[in-house]
Amino acid sequence: MTGRHRETRNGRAPGPGRAPRLGPEVRRAATVVILGATLSFLDTTIVNVALKALASDFGTSLDTIQWIATAYLLAVAAALPASGWAARRFGARRAYTTAVVLFTLASLLCALAQNEGQLIAFRALQGLGGGLIMPVGQIILARAAGPANLPRVMAVVGVPLVLAPVFGPFAGGLLLHFADWRWIFLVNLPVGAFAVLCALRLLAPDRPQEAAPLDVLGLAAVSLGMAGLTYGFGEAGRDASAGTFFALGAGALLLLLFVVRTLRIPHPLFDIRLYRDPVFRAASLTTVFLAMGMYAGMVLMPLYFQSVRGEDPVATGVLLVPSSIGAAAATWLSGRVVERLGGGRTALVGAALSLAAAVPFVLITADTPYAVVAAAMGVSGFGAGLSVMPAMTSAFRALDPQKISDASPQLNMAQRLGGSLATAVFVAVLQNGLDEADATAEQRMAAFTATFRWSLGAAALAALTALLLARAQRRARHRGRTSRRRAAGRAPA
Repeated sequence: MTGRHRETRNGRAPGPGRAPRLGPEVRRAATVVILGATLSFLDTTIVNVALKALASDFGTSLDTIQWIATAYLLAVAAALPASGWAARRFGARRAYTTAVVLFTLASLLCALAQNEGQLIAFRALQGLGGGLIMPVGQIILARAAGPANLPRVMAVVGVPLVLAPVFGPFAGGLLLHFADWRWIFLVNLPVGAFAVLCALRLLAPDRPQEAAPLDVLGLAAVSLGMAGLTYGFGEAGRDASAGTFFALGAGALLLLLFVVRTLRIPHPLFDIRLYRDPVFRAASLTTVFLAMGMYAGMVLMPLYFQSVRGEDPVATGVLLVPSSIGAAAATWLSGRVVERLGGGRTALVGAALSLAAAVPFVLITADTPYAVVAAAMGVSGFGAGLSVMPAMTSAFRALDPQKISDASPQLNMAQRLGGSLATAVFVAVLQNGLDEADATAEQRMAAFTATFRWSLGAAALAALTALLLARAQRRARHRGRTSRRRAAGRAPA
């Protein structure tokens, strides 16, 4: 490690095995990024507790209304490829502030929507702003913290990533009970305004850098490709029609064309050659499947409590609290555990816990004691908190710091794509089962059981890819030690 990375801001080197103390610049940047990330991630799932009510109010089905959640995730993923370019072209501080403003204004439009079509469209606009917030914030933090402090800083930023989506349904339930669904979006206005003020006051201005022209064709190809795959897989969960296969084929073709174009043009959206690194590749796959399992629970559990157990939105929010407690404890521990075990092994432990916690959901019934459900949810939340950020941290630490602006949007894309796929597919499978069920809770429970099996499969894939990540990191460490020994052997006496 170079002297630049080992020295603190006052010039003293940290003790052996210790990371430097977080300086005031890092703490200010973390405060701003956490505020913006909370906005983005909270709105990922704050509407989940309202899906059943919205479907009833607008007179539509669950697999239609779920696009309120899926459109947001897809728009986030669509904006992510441009985040590195925007940070370079306009400066990270300006790009971040603009993203928060766009998100806040779109929240106002969502509150003014008159039908499900308008709400889905405005949610997509909201997602464009939300898609820039987290990756640009990560770029700001990575520059301020440096590689030595990255695990601890990423663990701190992981708090909104893990907790905000879990607390979202609880907050949504309270707002539905005491007001109506429009307040789910109106609460973003004061928080967004405060986040913008903090960004302007706490972040140091940075100069725009030389940036190549934005690859608009590549951006369109990857965005439409992800949308096509998500729509196709969602429809396949209900009916494998010709339109379904067309959407899947078109989505796959557009993503293939994007990859070919990215490898051939001089200034692509981001460097996909990063996937040649086995640690980055395994971390990205782990992120996709972890996101699928995490977002599946965030969508399915509120619907389970309301459709099978007959709970109201407030009670549903309270019943989701065990997940947040487990996630909070694990997120607080994750930075320390990563420093001891490494990111890959930490993510593997968390993914294994998530897999173990997914088994009881396949076995629960319409009258399973709430204590059993709460215990499973707590373990599931703990597993998510112990795996999501360590997997992403592993990807960052495997790369040269100059590549972080390319890596951040790709990792966030992987996470949001996994979330959007899980939401579209699992809700479609659930709706298909509910359509065939009668009015009894036991028959509705059968539809949920079938859907929970899909969630169990996603958890199994996450554990498998986390194992691959841990093995890739072990090989990378071995290669590093071998290279250092060879270099020492060639060094002159």
